[in-house]
Amino acid sequence: MLLGVIPARGGSKGIPRKNIKPICGHPLLAWTVQAAAGSLRLGDFAVSTEDDEIAEVAALYGAPVLKRPPELAGDEVLSRDVVSHALRILGGDAAVLLQPTSPARRPGLVDKVIEAFGDGEWDSMSTGYDAWLYPPHGTEHRRQDISTVFVNDGSVICTRAEIVFNGSLFGPKAGTLVTSREENVDIDDEYDFWLAEKVLEKALAEGWAKPPKPVK
Repeated sequence: MLLGVIPARGGSKGIPRKNIKPICGHPLLAWTVQAAAGSLRLGDFAVSTEDDEIAEVAALYGAPVLKRPPELAGDEVLSRDVVSHALRILGGDAAVLLQPTSPARRPGLVDKVIEAFGDGEWDSMSTGYDAWLYPPHGTEHRRQDISTVFVNDGSVICTRAEIVFNGSLFGPKAGTLVTSREENVDIDDEYDFWLAEKVLEKALAEGWAKPPKPVK
């Protein structure tokens, strides 16, 4: 079984109560709940949170909630620890981490990552983009000297359970899936939030995104 895990803790330093802050008329979290609920390949999914208000919002939009202990909600807690907790409680052969801070996913993206993960003997499969890697400033270089490095955007990360239990989200055989720059938006601060809202407005106008719907 593939278990979708949406981590949504109550604390946030950059943007207070970020996970439930309205964006294009709906809580940020709701856009990722919608993506998980729309997947045809996830066996199950849950929002992992220690926060009662976030749990209520998740349930309002139709997401099962897994209450995590407070010690897994601090600033220093890694995503792999949250995923590991969810796998131990709910089970699964692999986990699909879906960060609420990446709200702009095209229809079918979650399943596309899962399919790519299953097509090879991967330990993990992650979405992201290729960023230009320039020589140090002040160094003369030719265009041919510029390389790229893959940057994981946190939108979708699919990982085998045993890799997670061994302390990693990626493992030695880490596959990558390059997605559109619009989908790469990742919210850390107010500027990112503004940018993500512009992307979602564009996506709604073009029809590749639809507003999440409360189920209660």
